[in-house]
Amino acid sequence: MDTHATTSIAPPPSRDGRPPGPSSRWFGLPLLAELQRDYLGFTSQLRAQYGDLSYARVAFEHAYDVFSPELVRELLVANADGLKRWERGLEVFEQLMGQSVLVTEGEVWQRQRRMLQPGFSPRRVAGYAALMSDAAAKGLDAALPAASPAGQVDMDRLFTGLAMDVILRTLFSSEASEESARAVGAVQVASEFAFREMFHPMTLPDWLPLPGKAAKRRALRTLRDLVDGHIARRRVAGAAEHDDLLGMLLSAREETTGEGLSAQEVRDQCMVTFQAGHETTATALLWWSRLIAGDAEALEGARREVDEVLQGETPSAADMARLPWLTATLKEAMRLYPPVPALMSRRTTREIQLGEWRIPKGALVRVTPWVIQRDGRSFEHPDRFLPQRFAAPDDKAPRGAWLPFGTGPRVCIGQHFAMLEMTVIAAMLLQRYQLGLPQGAPACEPVMHVTLRPRNGVTLNLRRRGPARTERP
Repeated sequence: MDTHATTSIAPPPSRDGRPPGPSSRWFGLPLLAELQRDYLGFTSQLRAQYGDLSYARVAFEHAYDVFSPELVRELLVANADGLKRWERGLEVFEQLMGQSVLVTEGEVWQRQRRMLQPGFSPRRVAGYAALMSDAAAKGLDAALPAASPAGQVDMDRLFTGLAMDVILRTLFSSEASEESARAVGAVQVASEFAFREMFHPMTLPDWLPLPGKAAKRRALRTLRDLVDGHIARRRVAGAAEHDDLLGMLLSAREETTGEGLSAQEVRDQCMVTFQAGHETTATALLWWSRLIAGDAEALEGARREVDEVLQGETPSAADMARLPWLTATLKEAMRLYPPVPALMSRRTTREIQLGEWRIPKGALVRVTPWVIQRDGRSFEHPDRFLPQRFAAPDDKAPRGAWLPFGTGPRVCIGQHFAMLEMTVIAAMLLQRYQLGLPQGAPACEPVMHVTLRPRNGVTLNLRRRGPARTERP
């Protein structure tokens, strides 16, 4: 059943010149509770009942939800200069990532973005392909015991370990260790607390003896110790050159002034790169593996393409354009299950016109890719896994309808990195293993923290296809 395949909606009449929306009785507190309980279900219901733009009063906030691709682009692209990030969201993320490019605003953000952009250009990212494939080969070859031709594998653990190894190699020229293994759990704990605290008016001090505070403190300490340790060792090494992201951060200079990033800025950028650079990729691959393992036709098409194009060799950045079907399966998985299902809310800094509606200055505006990417007007049979939507150059989603990396000036700086990493790992997995669902495998229930994860993980049957693959000369 295509629960989101609505092609036309007749929203209720507007009230007081505002878009239609749910009742805000009791200061909208029941709406806030519903958002916290089931954010994706609640926003999906808003779209179904009230159309492309809805309004609700929630406590002291005037909140608007935007659901059509056209209005999303009008908001995040055409009116980007009239928006800033939601203050509460920034407060929560600053605890995890400091004053990084994810958190800063205005001139500080523009300066950081300019200085970081060269490190994430398609050309620079292509140079990381060998590091990605080395990490993937190590992890994938060990996915099953050496003497086992087949077995059941926890794909969450596999992909998280692979993505962790990739980010450590590309950020610090280091490999996964016991320290980084502890960081995997720390990132997930921090993500869960971040989402929960978004719904609180303020964050109570972490030293208070409240439920969960000790776990949060341990998680943040684990992440900070790992990042600080790598930076300290690099500074001691002095003149040693490293062609990694940390080396880029240390050497980055502002074109006009020649100034570099401060020590705190380097640390904060490493924190956001480390946390965001592996969790979202691992999550996207997790959903992809579950979907493609359950679709024999899509799986066979991807396996055949990988075999014919790569001929058993290790994939490189140049191979991405030669693997359109594999890329389509990844994009379709991110359409159905975007790793970040809700973008950080925006605050309007001036009045904004969206379609026929005027959004006043100071309003809160929300954009939810989970809902937008499951709209039947943009995607036929929106709840089905149909990679052919993205398989041909002319098979593209309407502008603004596919936004797992966001859109506008705040589009994810690491999107090229993420797509290359996912393609390399997915291709190498298909080179090495046949994938299958265990008998009676249940459907995956999505659970939203900051990222969107399957409630009970993903377990697949893997069977070795042959000997280890060769490296290109």
